[in-house]
Amino acid sequence: MVSALEAKVLIEQGATLLDARGNQWFGLNRLSGSVSIRWQDFSPSNKVRKGTLLESDAVLNQKLRKLGISQERPVVVFANPPQGWGEEGRIVWMLRTLGHSQAVMVDGGYSALASLNLKAPEISQLGDFEIHRMPTWQIQKAALKAALDQPDLVLIDTRTPKEYAGATPYGEKRRGHVPGAISLHFQELLTPQGKLLPRDQIVAKLAELGITQASEVVAYCTGGIRSGWLTVVLADLGYQVQNYAGSMWEWSAGSPQEFPLTVQSQGLKATDMPQ
Repeated sequence: MVSALEAKVLIEQGATLLDARGNQWFGLNRLSGSVSIRWQDFSPSNKVRKGTLLESDAVLNQKLRKLGISQERPVVVFANPPQGWGEEGRIVWMLRTLGHSQAVMVDGGYSALASLNLKAPEISQLGDFEIHRMPTWQIQKAALKAALDQPDLVLIDTRTPKEYAGATPYGEKRRGHVPGAISLHFQELLTPQGKLLPRDQIVAKLAELGITQASEVVAYCTGGIRSGWLTVVLADLGYQVQNYAGSMWEWSAGSPQEFPLTVQSQGLKATDMPQ
């Protein structure tokens, strides 16, 4: 996470600027030199696996290089935090997972950058990025299932409280949340203007939930977007955290006996387990 002013310095030094807000916004109020990027273009079309990354490094390399992403050039990603889903965090999480160590997202997003009158250069050539996957940034379904009983694991459901309690607005096969998960909607860490809360407030909020820097944190949501954002934020604050990108689309499609779900509101007794 960087401030808009820090992002401006990186951009003026040649960083690649990625607009993760979605194609519907890109043509209307495009920032000079920015390139549109969609998380969906790097994930399978299959609904169950839609939250995961494509398995082919060759395909991912080709897509990323086409956007001008290079090995040694920083990447600055922005979206629209007040109304978004954490798309900028998903893109940064993806790049970090694929081995790009200089990918950052902008605190405050588009609005914060637009006020600075940026003069970013247009990207006119292919990048040279080469994927080297970093397993520390993500966890797979089988590994999460095996880790559920570990005492140091803290599982965070970054969806809305209604989704945590059983709502299925985005095509999940079953309702509820992974047993033992705590509810922390990702936007609880943002101000109404889309800026990140001060560090001490975030640390205090996490401590109230029993989350410390000694915890082994795993975040999930519906398809790894909101949880990708939270993963980047917590990693930036020094926490040990992984994103379960498959999230509810994948987990809820599994056997209820192997991949159970609990239907309850946080702090209340479970009403239906497994789901």
